[in-house]
Amino acid sequence: MINKEGKYSNTSRPKLIILDLNLPKKSGWEVLKEIKHDDSLKKIPIVILTTSSAEKDIEETYDNHVNAYLTKPVDLNQFINVAKSIQDFWLNNVKLP
Repeated sequence: MINKEGKYSNTSRPKLIILDLNLPKKSGWEVLKEIKHDDSLKKIPIVILTTSSAEKDIEETYDNHVNAYLTKPVDLNQFINVAKSIQDFWLNNVKLP
């Protein structure tokens, strides 16, 4: 879908990607590397929102050009606040390409 291929060829590209490192079929690491190595996608900002707070994961994602790394809150209300903060900052304040 993000590559605008096949039945998704007429869709618009996302302005922001919120990515979990722990995806069920393909790891978030694979998705991150694919996006950042594709010239047509690499300018899309990526916010990591995941359960890991491991320093190694944080460093490696920034080495792969993520724009922000957030640890996913367990509490639903805190999660909603984080989601609203992401939306407010990235979609209402930041000037995106």
